[in-house]
Amino acid sequence: MKRLLIALILAASTSALYAQAQTEDADENKDKMENNKWYLKGISGLNFSQTSLSNWAAGGDNAFGGNLYLNGSLNRKSGNWLFANTFAFEYGLNNTASAGTQKTVDRLEFSSQLGYSTDHIWYYTVMGDFRSQFAKGFNYPDKTNYISKFMAPAYSNISVGLEYRPNKIYSVYMSPIATKLTFVEDDFLSGIGAFGVDPGDRFMAEMGAFFKIRAQRPLMENVSAITAADFFTAYDSSFGNIDINWDLMINMKINKYLSATISTSLKYDDDVKIKSFDEQGQLSTRGPRVQFKEVIGVGLAYNF
Repeated sequence: MKRLLIALILAASTSALYAQAQTEDADENKDKMENNKWYLKGISGLNFSQTSLSNWAAGGDNAFGGNLYLNGSLNRKSGNWLFANTFAFEYGLNNTASAGTQKTVDRLEFSSQLGYSTDHIWYYTVMGDFRSQFAKGFNYPDKTNYISKFMAPAYSNISVGLEYRPNKIYSVYMSPIATKLTFVEDDFLSGIGAFGVDPGDRFMAEMGAFFKIRAQRPLMENVSAITAADFFTAYDSSFGNIDINWDLMINMKINKYLSATISTSLKYDDDVKIKSFDEQGQLSTRGPRVQFKEVIGVGLAYNF
C-alpha cells in the first residue's frame, strides 16, 4: 500500500509538470537569463489569526496566532554554467488562554546546485541541501520533554546527477549517486536513538538514489504556487522504501498588501520512529508514519 501511494504521488507530480510544460511555448520559456546577473524570485509575508469570545455559550477559548515565512530562489548564469539556490524559512506561534504559547510551524531549508550544460536544457549537476528547524519542538500539551530542536534533527543531501530544466517554470533532478546525512546534535535525543541514529550516535550517513522536482508558476490571475518534492531510497536492505519530503505553497493575492496562503508539507522517513511521552514521563516508540501539516493564513505578503 505504501509503495502504491508513492507511485501515485510520483505519477501525479510528473503528469502535472508535463501538462504545465505543454501549455508554454518552449522557445519563449527557455532560460534566457543574462550572463553574470543574479535573479531573485519568491514570496515573503506574515499571516495571523485571532479569536475572541465573551460569554460564548457553546464554549471555546481566546486565541491569537501568526507565522512569518519566506520562500524563493536566487539564480545566476555564466556562459554554460548555472548556479541555482532555493530557500524556505517559516516560523509560527499560537497562544490560547488555557494552553499558553505553542509552536505551530518551524522550518529552515535551503539548497544549492552548480550545473554545466551545452544546450541549456540538460545540466550535469552537483547539488547539496540542508534542512532543520529554529527552536525546540514539543508533543503538546507536554512542555517538559522536548522531542526536537535546531540540528536535532538536521538533514543534508549531497549528490551528483543530471537536471532537466527546459524552462523557468520547473526542473527535474535525478541522481544515482547521493548521500543522505542525518544529524542529531543533542545528548538526550541521540541517547534515545531519535530520528534513526543508533542510540548514543549523533550522525548517520546513507548512500542511495535521489530524485527532486521543483515548480514555481502562476495558476491563474493573482494565484501562484511553489512546490518542491524530494525522494530518496538507500542502497541497503531497505532499498525501495522511499523517504519523501514534499512542500507546497499556494499564494492568493487579495490586493496590493493582503494575501491568503495555503501551505502543506508531507513527509515520510522509514528511519524515523514516532516517539512520545506518556503522563508519567515514560518514553514510548511507534513505527514510522506519514507526517502531514497544513497551514492556512491571511495576512501581509510581498512578491519579489
